Amino acid sequence: MAGEHECPVELALKVIGGKWTLLILRDLLTGPKRFGELRRSLGGVSPKTLSHRLRELEEEQILTRTAFAEIPPRVLYELTPKGRSLSAVVDVIRHWGEEWLMVPTDPPSAASGRH
Repeated sequence: MAGEHECPVELALKVIGGKWTLLILRDLLTGPKRFGELRRSLGGVSPKTLSHRLRELEEEQILTRTAFAEIPPRVLYELTPKGRSLSAVVDVIRHWGEEWLMVPTDPPSAASGRH
């Protein structure tokens, strides 16, 4: 349970601040995904790391894991209402990235003295 003097930002980062977490949320915001779909979308994540992050997010009730009794086994990950409530966070980060990181930089001008 959270202490009465803990910072809300710090508490939130304990849940969503882990490596890959925001990208997992980004992908699940478009709908349920299988493990392989998430792994392909995330690129450089190892299966062990992805499994670990998904378990942590399930423990925090950010997502649900549904295993189907099929051969081969099929597992589906889906955001809970608590997880979907993070869409505003992902949207703000996306907007910031578009505004501040995707803006092309101007080439140095001749007036700057560089040749």
